[in-house]
Amino acid sequence: MPSYRDQAQLQLAEWQQKMQKKPSLVNRMAKGLQDKLNNLIPEKVHKAITITIEKMVKAVLFGAKYTASEMLPADAPLQLRESHVQWQISIYQKTATVEGAVTGAGGILLGLADFPLLIVIKMKMLFNIASLYGFDVKDYKERLYILYIFQLTYSSQQHRNEVYRILQDWDNYSAGLPEDAEKFDWRTFQQEYRDYIDLAKIAQLIPVIGAAVGAIANYKLIAQLGEAAMNCYRMRVLRNS
Repeated sequence: MPSYRDQAQLQLAEWQQKMQKKPSLVNRMAKGLQDKLNNLIPEKVHKAITITIEKMVKAVLFGAKYTASEMLPADAPLQLRESHVQWQISIYQKTATVEGAVTGAGGILLGLADFPLLIVIKMKMLFNIASLYGFDVKDYKERLYILYIFQLTYSSQQHRNEVYRILQDWDNYSAGLPEDAEKFDWRTFQQEYRDYIDLAKIAQLIPVIGAAVGAIANYKLIAQLGEAAMNCYRMRVLRNS
């Protein structure tokens, strides 16, 4: 029987292949259509959305009150760490499912409230996952790593390829990072994220079916983020152990 570490290494390799796939024709067509729609939106609207999302994410990512769960002992085996991680993902999936159902049932106004609430849920989960893998989220660069995981998960395949290369070479990349988040490309971040979830979430605003759509969409979005986070931290843990 292969060891747990061997199984994790195999799962990581399969995931890495997906992250490096070339955009398919469907991916390129969808991205092209979304870009055309974005070009129809006035620049001042793009700027307003960018500023709103930037402030929202910064408040969660760098706010003092958002801290991770207690870290495991330094010598904790990978299997133990990942059992805790999978448990955390399941908890946040349930939380996001309930949140999506409630806001989806409330029509357009509550449906719009789902956007910031879901970001908070996602970021808090990433904080806990980072801590369980042994990384100190009090470190500014570890919080930026979280932001890149978020961006990797909710991006077009073309942009995902670019972000993956950054995460794969994180030690070298992070050495040249500025000491603040002001130079982060917030415009690309918000646009890729918004474009990615638009189709998944737009039906949540429709009366009657909104609750079911919100619950299912949120459950899947958290699952995607959990899988990406596990494999992003596996890249670092398995490489250095």
